[in-house]
Amino acid sequence: MQIGMNLLLWGTDITPALFPVLDEIKSLGFAGVEVPIFNLNPDDWQVWRQKLDDLGLQRLAVAINGPDANPLSADASMRAHVLENNKKALDCAAVIGAKLLMGPIHSALGVFTGQPATVEEWQRGVAHIRALAEYAATKGITLGIEYLNRFETYLFTCTDDMLRFVDEVDHPNCKIMFDTFHANIEEKDIPAALQKCGDRLVHVQLSENDRSTIGKGHVDFAKIIAALKSIDYQGMLSIEAFSMKLAAANIWRPMFESESQLMQDSINYLKKLL
Repeated sequence: MQIGMNLLLWGTDITPALFPVLDEIKSLGFAGVEVPIFNLNPDDWQVWRQKLDDLGLQRLAVAINGPDANPLSADASMRAHVLENNKKALDCAAVIGAKLLMGPIHSALGVFTGQPATVEEWQRGVAHIRALAEYAATKGITLGIEYLNRFETYLFTCTDDMLRFVDEVDHPNCKIMFDTFHANIEEKDIPAALQKCGDRLVHVQLSENDRSTIGKGHVDFAKIIAALKSIDYQGMLSIEAFSMKLAAANIWRPMFESESQLMQDSINYLKKLL
């Protein structure tokens, strides 16, 4: 297992202005980065491909859907719109050389009806991801489907339901990823949940209970690493930490000294566990 870093720690402005951050990530010993795909113009990502190649950093792509792009909507035109957007995200992921596109792309972030998902909404989600997986296959990319906690989405919010969803999609380019922040809210036993994922697990985001420095909160990462070893997980462990720079994370106070210190302390802690 290798250790990566999620660029959302620096906010949502994912531009070449972050290239010095990539230099630092490499110098600290990280193997790769998670690159959020918000800009859907493939041409703009060519410089990212060159920079990542120059540094020898692995890269994984991340995408989300906003309220105006809801795959579960009863409006067929909106469903078509979000499918087109997510295909563009795959195009951009291909440009940077990512083999995975991950995230809660089955739903729209922060959109709720006040009720559990209906059968129709579930079916729309399955149809969306199946169509997206078909397109991903043409790009040589695998989807990593993520569940979020109950405060961020509602289609599914735990490992068991995520696995059932992926089973229904039933496509070789549709797998799962696991985020310890959401699991810390929703799972009764995080290691057991990871073991259920088995060989369908293609990526893991390690996040502390307060979204700050790994090893400074109460998430039991030693047991998590042990569970991953027990299923012979060979993918990346990506640190997902957020700050006040990411409004969507609802963080209203400083949680760490600096991004540099967070990265250094987190990677040192994880290396000891590995």
